[in-house]
Amino acid sequence: MQSSPTPTPAPSRRGFLTGLGLAAAAPLVLGTTTRPERPSRPADPRVPVGPVVLLRGASLVLTMDPALGSGPLGAVENADVLMRDGTIAAVGRSLRPPPGTWIVDASGKLAMPGFVDTHTHLWQAVIRGGCTDGDLFGWFTRCTNPQRNRLTPEAVHSFVRLAALDAVQSGVTTLVDWVDIFSYDLIESYVRALTGSGVRFTYAMFPSEADPTLVTKVKKELVDPVPLAGFQVATHAARPVQHLNHAHWEAAQDLGVMLNSHVLERPEQRADDPIGVLTDIGALGPRLLINHAIHLTDDEIAAVAAHDVRAAHCPLSNMRLASGIMRLSEFGRRGVKVGLGLDGGTNDSSDFHALMKTAVGLQRARATDAGVFPQVHDILRMATLGGAEALGISDRVGSLTPGKRADVVVVDPAALNFAPRFDWVGQTVYNGRPENIDAVFVDGRPLKFGGRLVDVDTDRVVREAETAATRLRAAG
Repeated sequence: MQSSPTPTPAPSRRGFLTGLGLAAAAPLVLGTTTRPERPSRPADPRVPVGPVVLLRGASLVLTMDPALGSGPLGAVENADVLMRDGTIAAVGRSLRPPPGTWIVDASGKLAMPGFVDTHTHLWQAVIRGGCTDGDLFGWFTRCTNPQRNRLTPEAVHSFVRLAALDAVQSGVTTLVDWVDIFSYDLIESYVRALTGSGVRFTYAMFPSEADPTLVTKVKKELVDPVPLAGFQVATHAARPVQHLNHAHWEAAQDLGVMLNSHVLERPEQRADDPIGVLTDIGALGPRLLINHAIHLTDDEIAAVAAHDVRAAHCPLSNMRLASGIMRLSEFGRRGVKVGLGLDGGTNDSSDFHALMKTAVGLQRARATDAGVFPQVHDILRMATLGGAEALGISDRVGSLTPGKRADVVVVDPAALNFAPRFDWVGQTVYNGRPENIDAVFVDGRPLKFGGRLVDVDTDRVVREAETAATRLRAAG
């Protein structure tokens, strides 16, 4: 991708949550406000900078807005995308760029909204490829718990940065990170790494019950100051800890954020009655996001649909852990808002194209029917606007509708794995790989350009993660 410059023109929240906190919390030393680590001006002069960028002449633009193009994906051929001050300003043919616009030649390429990862655990990059013969409980026992208990702030920063940048290079522009890391210094390092990656993120914090101030402290001091950050309260819905689930729901309501819960990932968890618990505490509704949701009954799926509960589908992780296959077709038939999730270490990489392809393939294998939901256009929508709808942020991201934030990816199909052109929509799902993502913009800012991450020393990122992982294992 080439670019050419023209001259460039020059809430406060309630401070206390009763009954919440973390048993393993470190002393609450005030941290510095989290700031972006990326340089304000890219070192490569070809990378567009400034408030206005025009993607000129993309062979195909998928806006995900049927009112802005043809078909369910809003397809427009030979079109431009104008980004101004971090927003989508216009999509159309032969747009006239205002003074100071950086013009990027997008001919022969496809432009679309960035992918929305509705469920992940980035720190688990330390255990990628680990415990390959284990189910969910084996993963917890042999991989997750031992490594989490040894984490240091430096290690957290290395692993989260590695995984976040991997997600960005795959085309992810928004992610939700469900985090059960407890001390303030670790959390501060986690948020700092996310911020430095440039990705739009939500920090979903799982608290236990000792410190009544930490949840608010993390949100107000670490998350709220970051323009691209959001916050959720995370939980594990289960009868034995219903009192904690209720406290988490109260905290989410007090802070005005979503509650984010793992639900029925394994059949053994039916004994925990998570949907019954969430019903009893009053959490069923559009401010509840449930992850995995594999082993729901017909009545539970109906209840989720009736209350507009949102869901995250993690097909690659569910396969890896032998957890089962989400009844995605039934969710879709009932109109449940579902997004896709990479689910951290058990996805092993951040390949969102593989995630989409698997989500389609599993439902066809389950139903032995190629016409079952989701079809290719359904899964592309689920990966973008559908994920934004599940998170309640579709007014800001998920489509290239003018006025929304400029989270855009550019796909280069001129590659051995993608060419020749037959049906670019189908090929984006079935042929695409992270190396086909030529550019990634978040809030109009280029994070990847010309097939490379902008101002990121990937060798150093990998080296530091390897060093941190070696130290953690030696400590065990």
